Amino acid sequence: MSDDDPSAPRESAPAAAVAGPDNGGAPLSPAASLALIESERGRLLRRRGVNPAPIFAGWGAAWLIGFGLCYLAAPGGPSAPLPMWGAATVLVVLCLAAMVVPVVQGVRAGRGVRGPSRTTGAMYGACWALAFLALATVNLTLARGGLDADLTTLLWTGSSLTVAGVLYLAGGMLWQDRAQYLLGVWLLASAVVGVLAGVPGNFLVLSLAGGGGLLALALYYALRRPSGGARP
Repeated sequence: MSDDDPSAPRESAPAAAVAGPDNGGAPLSPAASLALIESERGRLLRRRGVNPAPIFAGWGAAWLIGFGLCYLAAPGGPSAPLPMWGAATVLVVLCLAAMVVPVVQGVRAGRGVRGPSRTTGAMYGACWALAFLALATVNLTLARGGLDADLTTLLWTGSSLTVAGVLYLAGGMLWQDRAQYLLGVWLLASAVVGVLAGVPGNFLVLSLAGGGGLLALALYYALRRPSGGARP
């Protein structure tokens, strides 16, 4: 039979592209093709994507322990085995340690990746740095203007939670992640409650509500991870 014979059976290009390796090269059904595409997508996300669980777990532990110690050591709070400056030092060290995980994961996930996805992630990460840099500048300027110690403490904790909550709202909208969006709402509510609680109650709110919320989200992502992961 000639190659030009119109009656000769031919395999279409799309069918050949989705031919299964385990069925003798025969084309897969539409359902099987979609399942194969989803499987490969999940495998790529697990290999290339950022795993949010350890990121939120690190930050949750830092807030739970660090702000918990600040609550215990603050004037008017229960006695603690270390002074306030020691509790603040532990908090800073824990937060610096928590920064390591997202940086390492971001560098690893960004290798060989180009296009809008990488640009969006980089811009969102820069938002955190820029927002807290501006926040620190404003708060330090106000503190030098004569705020007393308690108001300065409430200013820092309340504004920091507010900025973090807004950024998590933005992240939830950006990646269509309801869990992250709800965390943003939770942190905004915690910021209000913390300011209303005063000092040292604000540290307890940061520890239990802030740290607890981050740990709860870490657990959610850890349980959800086998299905393909999610972007933080």
